[in-house]
Order: sequence, then structure tokens, then C-alpha cells
Amino acid sequence: MQKLSELLRSLPLHRAEARTQPSFRSVDSVSRKTTDFMTNHPDYAGKATRCGKPTLRMIQTFLSREAEMLQAAEAIEEGIGSGELHLLPEQPDEVDETGASAVEGRLLVRRALARERNPKLRSMKIQHVQRKGAPLQCEVCAFDFVKTYGELGRDYIEVHHVTPLHASGVRETKLEDLACLCANCHRMCHRARPGETWRTPAALRRLIHELPASGTAGNT
Repeated sequence: MQKLSELLRSLPLHRAEARTQPSFRSVDSVSRKTTDFMTNHPDYAGKATRCGKPTLRMIQTFLSREAEMLQAAEAIEEGIGSGELHLLPEQPDEVDETGASAVEGRLLVRRALARERNPKLRSMKIQHVQRKGAPLQCEVCAFDFVKTYGELGRDYIEVHHVTPLHASGVRETKLEDLACLCANCHRMCHRARPGETWRTPAALRRLIHELPASGTAGNT
């Protein structure tokens, strides 16, 4: 707990005056919070400690965004090890109206996204599909933005990493590593559920085909 307390106090997410307060991210406060997280987890078999609604909401958020939390943790670990984390400039929207730090992790997740994603890949993938003469449509459900939205939807599609970056790690991304998806299928590829934090477009396509006809709800 001592090391975790020191780590949390050192993160460049807090104003300098906060670190001067002995109770701020102290060993006792960190111990209480981690105990609340552990005992209020759905899989914990023992008696849960009493905690506030904000902590319970945070636990549910972590469980529903497991992949994103893992990405944030990896960004923290790498940023601390390289020293790069402490070089990030403060961003205005990281502070709430009271002057206190906003939800911890937002800056770190943004850093990971900026570090790992090349914005040119999306346009390269779209151009590759169009050069082949293939329709620019969702590879899972075949939704076509032009057919639904006309000119507004021309040349638009979301581009998805078949294997999420938090799972693949640092790598050179090739166009075949990307898939064109509609917004709905893109979210479903990333949606976490017990025992599964993500799925490939092919897996999502199989899931759709296995559903009864009355249970499917496409985009068209």
C-alpha cells in the first residue's frame, strides 16, 4: 500500500498543494478504497464493506470498460518508466469547477490513444477498399452509409483494429489488420461482458448469424 500511495501521489494529475496534505492518497485512504473495490466486486464471496454510491458507480464503470482500464494502466506504467508522463502539459478540461482534478485516467487514456493510433490509417483503409471497387460498407452487417444518408454518408465508415491495440501491444499496423465497420458493430466489437472484453468482426458476424431471425436488429 505504501508504494501504491506514493505512486498515486506522484502522478501529474494533481495540483501541487494537494500533495502537501498528509491525508491526500495516504496509505490508509488507499487501503480503504482498494478494500471497498475488492469487497464490492460482484465476484467477491465475503461481506462487502460499506461505501458510497460514487464508489459503486466507479466499480460498475470499471467492469463495463475493462479494456479501456487496461489500456490506461499500461499507459501509466510505460509513462512512469520513461518519465514521459510527467512531461505532459496540463489540459484545461482536466480540472473541474471546484479546481480539483477530474476523473483520474482521462489524460492517460488520451495519451495512449494519441501515441498508438495513426490517423492516416483510416483514410488509407478507405482508399484501399475503394480502389478494389468494393462497396464501402460494414464488414459485419453490410450497412451502407450512402444508401441510408445519401451524399452525407459518402466516403464515411468507421475503421476498427481487428485485434485491439491494448491486446496486440506496440506493433506495425497493416491494412489487413483493420476492418470497416458501422458505428453499432464497432461498439459491439468493443463491448465487454463477463469473460470477454472484446471480439473480432468475424466473431460478431457469427454471433449475428446464430441469432434467431426475430432477434436480429440491423441498421437498415
